[in-house]
Amino acid sequence: MSPDRPEPFRRFADWLRAAEEAGLGEPSAMTLATASVGGRPSARIVLLKGFDESGFVFSTNYLSRKGIELAENPWGALVLHWQALHRQVRIEGPVDKAASAWSDRIFAARPRGAQLSAWASAQSTPLDDRDALERAQIAAADRFPGAVPRPDHWGAYRLRPERIEFWQGDPQRLHDRQLFSRKSDGSWGQQRLAP
Repeated sequence: MSPDRPEPFRRFADWLRAAEEAGLGEPSAMTLATASVGGRPSARIVLLKGFDESGFVFSTNYLSRKGIELAENPWGALVLHWQALHRQVRIEGPVDKAASAWSDRIFAARPRGAQLSAWASAQSTPLDDRDALERAQIAAADRFPGAVPRPDHWGAYRLRPERIEFWQGDPQRLHDRQLFSRKSDGSWGQQRLAP
């Protein structure tokens, strides 16, 4: 990490690295909250695929519920929680599709079965039965006996943070909360919040 990187990103990198070094299961797992155009929220777990000063990247089917909600209402919130370390990070901001190079790189790194499932599953749509999904997976494997190309309906998103809050738990419930907010000039302001 560059020492020139803004403080919230340096701290995030340090906290993520500590979670990885602690051997926690899926340290990059995070809750992604989206909302419909009418404001109805929904949340699910996704994996952080990368981050830099421009944002936090995850991937999914563009036609899934989250993809549809992000098309209608392009704002999201992320929460990473590492219970064993008594730490949590909350991130909020607008979301847009990441560059196709991100999508291609993430898709290429997926196991073959996961690549095939991106073709086989019409994510979030009703499914008649499990057998239909398994048949679609077999058909995708037959269609792509070699390398599996990334489908047009699958790719990466980038949440561009406007707020990043770091929460460090305390046994006396005097938790330490530090909020970083992006200013209009692109710099970051910082304030401490009551627990």
